[in-house]
Amino acid sequence: MSKIEKLMNKSFLERTISGIILVVIALITIIMGNDVLFVVITVTALIGLSELYKVYEVEKRLPGIVGYIGALGYFALIRTDNEVLLLPMLLAVIMLAMGVFVFSFPKYKANQIMAVFFGIVYVCVMLSYVYRTRMLENGLYIVWLIFLCSWGCDTCAYLVGVMFGKHKMAPVLSPKKSVEGGIGGIAGAALLGLAYTMIFADKFTINNSMIMVPVMCGVAAMVSQIGDLAASGIKRNYDVKDYGKLIPGHGGILDRFDSVIFTAPIIYYFVMYL
Repeated sequence: MSKIEKLMNKSFLERTISGIILVVIALITIIMGNDVLFVVITVTALIGLSELYKVYEVEKRLPGIVGYIGALGYFALIRTDNEVLLLPMLLAVIMLAMGVFVFSFPKYKANQIMAVFFGIVYVCVMLSYVYRTRMLENGLYIVWLIFLCSWGCDTCAYLVGVMFGKHKMAPVLSPKKSVEGGIGGIAGAALLGLAYTMIFADKFTINNSMIMVPVMCGVAAMVSQIGDLAASGIKRNYDVKDYGKLIPGHGGILDRFDSVIFTAPIIYYFVMYL
């Protein structure tokens, strides 16, 4: 099979069509912003949280219910600008989850209880930075850098990896990913960031944006690949192929947003400090 035939297989076409649909949904919701985006991000995060809890077998059990309540509490505080209460709320979730562990012992394992709190931070808190970034000044333009860095990196890494990949990046964890693909993803994200900045130069208040934005995108793309591999690592530990079947060609929410989860906070804090 030629390299071109490898690219144009059924899986790639299915992923492309699903990707286009996701981009359209993202375009509509992000442009509308405010409550529309907030609801979409909240629902997306809750679905992703349930997928993670399913791996740990708590998605429909008492520890999982504690996690869902904590997640809803987190988003409620974000939406009402009561961030001063975030830490107390998260501490309360830990205490409640540990209470469930203690008073139902030995029904649940310690790793299941830890997964409750981990899921809230890993999925809900980190994914909420898409909404946080959109609500910044000029956030309508800045927020797209998150997707340029994550999905752009994914696409460029895949294309370069198929065409030129020879050296395995993480042979045990993800045998198909190559060092060449990883470098191509970082370079591709940086170039996409540069092109985007050239088009919307007047929308960025970052000094030396033509340099800083591509650098920011390159760093975020590198981190996004860690996010991708981290999600794969969890699946490997629990012998799970995909987190779900919601998105054809991709799997579940976590299969598609694993890199976005890591990229969103990076872009947010880069912009805040720059």
